[in-house]
Amino acid sequence: METRKIELLVGVFISAAVVALIFLALQVANQSSAMRGETYTLYANFDNIGGLKVRSPVKVGGVVVGRVANIELDPEYFEAVVELQISKSFSQFPETSSASILTSGLLGEQYIGLEPGFMDDDVFVLEDGDSIFSTNSAVVLEELIGQFLFSQGDN
Repeated sequence: METRKIELLVGVFISAAVVALIFLALQVANQSSAMRGETYTLYANFDNIGGLKVRSPVKVGGVVVGRVANIELDPEYFEAVVELQISKSFSQFPETSSASILTSGLLGEQYIGLEPGFMDDDVFVLEDGDSIFSTNSAVVLEELIGQFLFSQGDN
C-alpha cells in the first residue's frame, strides 16, 4: 500500500511538472492576449533593426499592443521595412507617433516601442496600411563599445 501512495505522488508531481513546462513554453513564445481578436497593419522603415525578429512585441509604455508580423528589405532605399500587427483595441495612434527599436535590459530581446504623438485638429489617426515616418533604429552594443574604446584612445 505504501508503494501505491509513492507511485500516486510521483504521478501527481510529474503531471504538475508537465503543466508548468507547458505554461513556461507559452510564456517564452510570448503568447499575449493583446493579439487575440482583430488587428490592423502599420509599417515602419528602419536603417538598422539589430536583432529584431518576427513575433517581437510592439509596446506602448511597457504594455504589449501588437507584434512584428514581417520584416523585409526595401530594394530601392535598402532599409528594413517592418510590418506591425496592432490590436484594434489600440486604434487611436496619431500620425505624429514615433517607433523605436528598444532592448529589454542590457542584452535582452529587442522590441518596437511606440511613442504616441500629439493630437490636435490637424493630425490624423493612423489607419490600416499607414506608415510611421518618425523612427529610431536599434542601438547596436558593438558600435557603442567601439565608439567608447576609440574615444578613450584619443585622450
